[in-house]
Amino acid sequence: MSVKEDIYNSMTDEELITALRDGDNDIADYLCNKYKNLVRKNAKSMYILGAEPEDLIQEGMIGLFKAVRDFDPGRDASFMTFAGLCISRQMYNAVQAAGRQKNIPLNTYVSLYEETESGNGEKGSTIAELLADDALSPEQELIDKENVADLIERIDKELSSFENQVLDLYLTGMNYVQIAGVLGKDVKSTDNALQRIRSKIKKMVDK
Repeated sequence: MSVKEDIYNSMTDEELITALRDGDNDIADYLCNKYKNLVRKNAKSMYILGAEPEDLIQEGMIGLFKAVRDFDPGRDASFMTFAGLCISRQMYNAVQAAGRQKNIPLNTYVSLYEETESGNGEKGSTIAELLADDALSPEQELIDKENVADLIERIDKELSSFENQVLDLYLTGMNYVQIAGVLGKDVKSTDNALQRIRSKIKKMVDK
């Protein structure tokens, strides 16, 4: 480890950003290297949206660079939170620009029945249970890939553009606060969209 790296390791992210603004350009590379695992983690969760992992990581590194460039210690809560938001936003915008691949039955099937993770890292109910608001019957849980693909197509048509965006990000494991940040919407409207999504999907599943 170099002397500079040793110094950087003893500094907070906010102190590093301030030093970067003062002309220590090596800090940009240090921060990008420090948070590259955050990029990989976000890329793994975004894979459900249909993009290639390598492309997602590349976009995530662009988002991380933007976070280093734009972070304001006096305005933003913490660099890690801000970086996570910038990374997710960059990845999602890239996926949308390339065109969503909604009909990925295997990925969608897995995502619907994997346990979600709350903001504090605790495991919760499956996404399908959350969306439906009630526990699914064993018969519904055994829905085959073709039916899942058909359900996804129906959901895509039934939901508004905003609701589809919210659902996309919710399926990656984000909570409504994180989704609001990525989409640039207020928290209340995002939470309301999730309630509408639950109601619409419950009606489709119960048919």
